[in-house]
Amino acid sequence: MAWGVQFMRRLAFLALAALGLATVSHDTRAQAEQQSLVDRATLSLQEVFDLGDMTADAQSMLGRARAAIVCPRVFRAGFIFGGQGGDCVLMARDGGGSWSSPAFYTMGGGSIGFQAGVQDAQIVMLIMNDKALEAILEDNFKLGADAGVALGTLGRGIAGATTTAVGGDIVTIARARGLFAGVSLDGNYLAPRDSWNRAYFGRDASSRQVVVEMAVHNPGSDPLRAALMRLSQTTPAAATTTAPAAVPPQGSPPPQEVITPAPGNSAAPRVQSENLPPTSSR
Repeated sequence: MAWGVQFMRRLAFLALAALGLATVSHDTRAQAEQQSLVDRATLSLQEVFDLGDMTADAQSMLGRARAAIVCPRVFRAGFIFGGQGGDCVLMARDGGGSWSSPAFYTMGGGSIGFQAGVQDAQIVMLIMNDKALEAILEDNFKLGADAGVALGTLGRGIAGATTTAVGGDIVTIARARGLFAGVSLDGNYLAPRDSWNRAYFGRDASSRQVVVEMAVHNPGSDPLRAALMRLSQTTPAAATTTAPAAVPPQGSPPPQEVITPAPGNSAAPRVQSENLPPTSSR
């Protein structure tokens, strides 16, 4: 009888161990999926901000933004009935300029009309103030539905190739490929993915706890946070003025260039570092 009890205990122990291994394996796979999204968001952020002559404007707006949403891939397809969606990450900045770890979101929406085509877009939404951030932190925020949150766009080929960023509470920057004329996010919703937060940070954490309270952190998001910091710190080109050269009086000999030889070598000129222009660093 005793051996039967021991057998049952060992069987129960093995069952619990197998369940634990399965849970760890599932959490590892889930975290790998989220880390992949974070890594793709890092690359997309740098690609989206490559706007040529508009890059400085985009970086300036990021430098003033309260938060940012990066959607590495928003896929849109339609024939009469259309739909679009993708996974996104939300980061916010504190008063000291540090960016939070990402909170996970999904974006989706649909439309009805005469349309046909496929579009694959990388999208960055700049949240310019606390009012817009608070609206997004509410469950299932619908873009364009909140009359108190104005939408704007920045860049070419976006929403009919217009530039309406001025005064926008949420400003969209995108790089799009496909057959549609532009990217319009009106009517799309943003919904938090709390289960992804839990898997990525190893504990329950709401979007507010992640991006506003900054109560959790995953080192895997550090490259994304560093990219946000780098892109939001714009360095305006230094204005240089050149004094006009003095005109020697008529009939005077031309000025002679004086080169001071280096000690011990009459052929090598001495260069004084204090006369060189300062090296700019980014």
